[in-house]
Amino acid sequence: MILEQAVLPVIAGRETEFEAAFDEARHIIASMPGFGGLTLSRCLERPSGYLLLVTWETLEDHTEGFRGSAEYREWRALLHHFYDPFPVVEHYETVLTA
Repeated sequence: MILEQAVLPVIAGRETEFEAAFDEARHIIASMPGFGGLTLSRCLERPSGYLLLVTWETLEDHTEGFRGSAEYREWRALLHHFYDPFPVVEHYETVLTA
């Protein structure tokens, strides 16, 4: 299982609009092969900051499957105009758990 992490810097004052758009967009990503689940959290110290965690079966399910799909273009149209600056996305593999 791969964990995708993205810190989403939403333009201040557009948080409610972003959350509504994300509510629509989550159905897009959830329909993709290899998708395992997601969590969107809002930062308490920076209310326009969000943390997106997505689990994928493989890295390629995200980087090639989702990002290379027609559905990703719809995702991008719904969400990418909310970010300033554009988020950095990283992928993690579990080493230890407790």
